[in-house]
Amino acid sequence: MSLPQPVPPSWKDLGKSSNDLLGKDYPFSTTSLEIKTKSNDVSFKVAGNNSGGAIIGDLEAKYGNRKHGFTLTNTWTTANVLKSQIELENQIAKGLKVDILSSLAPEKGTKTAAINTAFKQSGLHTRASLDVFKGPTFTADAVVGRDGFLLGGEASYDVTGGIITRYAAAIGYNAPEYAVTVHGLNNLRTFSASYYHRVSPDVEAGAKAVYDSKATTGGVALEVGTKVYLDPAAFVKAKINNVGVIALGYTQALRPGVKLGLGLAVDTQKLNQVSPSGPAHKVGASFTFDS
Repeated sequence: MSLPQPVPPSWKDLGKSSNDLLGKDYPFSTTSLEIKTKSNDVSFKVAGNNSGGAIIGDLEAKYGNRKHGFTLTNTWTTANVLKSQIELENQIAKGLKVDILSSLAPEKGTKTAAINTAFKQSGLHTRASLDVFKGPTFTADAVVGRDGFLLGGEASYDVTGGIITRYAAAIGYNAPEYAVTVHGLNNLRTFSASYYHRVSPDVEAGAKAVYDSKATTGGVALEVGTKVYLDPAAFVKAKINNVGVIALGYTQALRPGVKLGLGLAVDTQKLNQVSPSGPAHKVGASFTFDS
């Protein structure tokens, strides 16, 4: 069961319990398949889905050496994009993690590279990232916590232009059974508030409200949801938003390492309406194999 984190690794993870409750385990937009295998220090993952009508997927291979805090991950996608990530943790200094992330699309001739660092201590998590080819752009964020109170923020700086291109902030409070978070996003133009409550060992509830001060249509977007464990191997989730879309999710562990997820979304305002842009109601499924 998900519990609020005392000090999350990123300011974006403030409110993670509520975001996971409302956003995960609803595979109604696509049908997906994920297979994971592991042998000693090497693991493989194959994932694919039919999002957007086309089948997309990727093949990932990861080598990890815990003794030396080293991890190498290589990914090849069906879009012919090659991705590599090198991670080094707790070797330069205790609590410090450094990773280099790069990607290459040979057909388009595009490439990306970023150098990331993360430092964590009790009550403090900070991160910094340098996007080498975009800008270059330097991004830094931090989260501090004390007695359940959390404060975090992020800022991006365009090195070439000499200007701050993006900033955001968040504040929250975590208790053993509930969490409350407020975010100010998009240069403090969009605001969101979320609430998570572990009602009992088998029942969770949450809500989220979003207000965009620059939106052409006024009002606040609201979403509420719940999660109920039927038994140790199965749970159901349900949520509804302010425009009348009801979503249902069911997840069942068929056996150790094999998980099935089913999702359904129903637009209650279009029960008998045929939409020219596509179906108003959606169904989907996900399969996960982990050995």
